[in-house]
Amino acid sequence: MNAPIGVIDSGVGGLTVAKRMMEVLPYETIYYIGDTARCPYGPRNKQEVLKFTWQMANVLQKMNIKMLVIACNTATAVALDSLQKNLSIPVIGVINAGARAAEKKTKRNEIVVLATEGTIKSGAYENALLSLSTKAKIIPLACPTFVPLVESGEYEGQFAFDLVAKGLKPLANKKFDTVILGCTHYPIIQHHIEKVVGPDVVVLSSAEETARDVKDLLEYNDQLCTSTKEPHHIFYSTGSVPIFRTIAENWLKKTNLDIRRIKL
Repeated sequence: MNAPIGVIDSGVGGLTVAKRMMEVLPYETIYYIGDTARCPYGPRNKQEVLKFTWQMANVLQKMNIKMLVIACNTATAVALDSLQKNLSIPVIGVINAGARAAEKKTKRNEIVVLATEGTIKSGAYENALLSLSTKAKIIPLACPTFVPLVESGEYEGQFAFDLVAKGLKPLANKKFDTVILGCTHYPIIQHHIEKVVGPDVVVLSSAEETARDVKDLLEYNDQLCTSTKEPHHIFYSTGSVPIFRTIAENWLKKTNLDIRRIKL
């Protein structure tokens, strides 16, 4: 089935998931919407996040997508159930995938969850982790400055590292062996996070497991793309296209991407 896969995020963070999907499923077409104009979603109330997520889903539905990936942890926590119940296509989020990745890697069951305020408040990661292992000791930490840092495009250099180090200060005296990047923006600053927490801590994102989930579900539903042509991905941004382009081309290591402005 050669219809595109829809991917939605509050901004550029979902590109971390899209990148892994492109590697795992090289012939699948991706239509991506980043709601950069209204990012970040973390501090917003549930009603707003639900409304914005549905707006993106409805736009992509009209483009005849065969599956929807909510590549945003906050939107997954708030809107996944609603979308799964009401859409006729498969819908997956990133939280269960992130929890599974951490449960596989941790040796001492001491897991830090770094995420937005909205995701932390929802308790979604704690629920997902405890459903996998009742031994899990979870340290949740909201990092509200990280998403604006990534969205600004200024995430390299000393200023960015100092901001990340400041955000992670509450972990200074904590014991943990695994860190979940519970926001899809955070892998873009993963090198800073790893430097702060040190070499003995595994830092991971949900991208790898999510991409596997997408592949498994497409195979199960007999919906894998049958074409072997290079796909034409389309990226939509509700905010600045030039900023989105700079980040997308840098992260995806591709040029001449088809990036368009969209109004929701």
